[in-house]
Amino acid sequence: MGFASKNRVTNPKFWEASGGWSLDSLLEITDLTTEFDTSDGVVRAVGGISYSVGVGEVVAIVGESGCGKSVGAMSILRLIPEPPGRIAKGQVLFEGRDLLKLSNAEIRDVRGRDIAMVFQEPMTSLNPVLSIGRQLTETLLRHTDMSESQAKDRALDLLRQVGISDPARRLTQYPHHLSGGMRQRAMIAMALCCEPKLIIADEPTTALDVTIQAQILELMKDLSERLGVAQLIITHNLGVVARYAKRVNVMYAGKIVEMGTAKEIYHHPRHPYTLGLLASVPRLDQPRGTILIPIEGQPPDLTRLDEGCAFRPRCRFATDRCAYEIPELESVAGDHMSACWQHEDLDQKKGTAA
Repeated sequence: MGFASKNRVTNPKFWEASGGWSLDSLLEITDLTTEFDTSDGVVRAVGGISYSVGVGEVVAIVGESGCGKSVGAMSILRLIPEPPGRIAKGQVLFEGRDLLKLSNAEIRDVRGRDIAMVFQEPMTSLNPVLSIGRQLTETLLRHTDMSESQAKDRALDLLRQVGISDPARRLTQYPHHLSGGMRQRAMIAMALCCEPKLIIADEPTTALDVTIQAQILELMKDLSERLGVAQLIITHNLGVVARYAKRVNVMYAGKIVEMGTAKEIYHHPRHPYTLGLLASVPRLDQPRGTILIPIEGQPPDLTRLDEGCAFRPRCRFATDRCAYEIPELESVAGDHMSACWQHEDLDQKKGTAA
């Protein structure tokens, strides 16, 4: 039984009669599938994922590079280039509206106003020939009825909110004048322009040093708590997950293989891939000299997946069944779900890693 059908049974409030949308959920994604045509064949970068984000909630999508995290996030706002990409099927309900069925004009109204996105690398996301002020006010003028002077005042206030010093001068500067941390703060300010209900942050601390990373993440956490903005954080950094996310979805080869609260994922992981991710991260509570255990092998070629579990070639717990049958997400304890035939035994085996 899949994620959607299970929650219809175990949590009646999760799914309402209006097409599956719950009043508790801001965003409901069901069976989202995104594909790309390549010279080697069709790559299913996102292979039927389902999850939700509640009002004001922080949810993390975790996994190594190439697992489909960013493609899944960009699919929400229909930012997939067509061709070669396409959203093959699925449903993305935002406040009860299916974003995949909106016209191009309608989805443009949603982007930036209701759902904002902080991209992975601000230097390539910000326009190098437009001033920071122009890029901030452009969003406000596009989505609100503000005058130019009102938009400028709002832009100044936003730069103050995100901790940028001398905001009046920064408005006249260009992206290359700012440090990496300041550019990322400017991106967050742009995301907050129209007071969105959801911010999608795709690796928001990539290429920043650890001190600036902490500042950016604390800023986003504070904004979420103070303004009630829901966040979908895309990351490979499990430290981010532990401190800032309420719920976690672990992705591998285009699918969600485990989902649950951050506490459940950290203390009782029920998928070998999650075990491997946790075993490869240094921890302060481990004695000096503890050897990290890497996940052996390479991510799979998505054009050559067989009928078995995609993680099987890298898994120490694989059985014969894993070679010919793909496990579906199923409940292991309440809302904690795992897609593994061995999930009942993994809690005892976690000391041996994946």
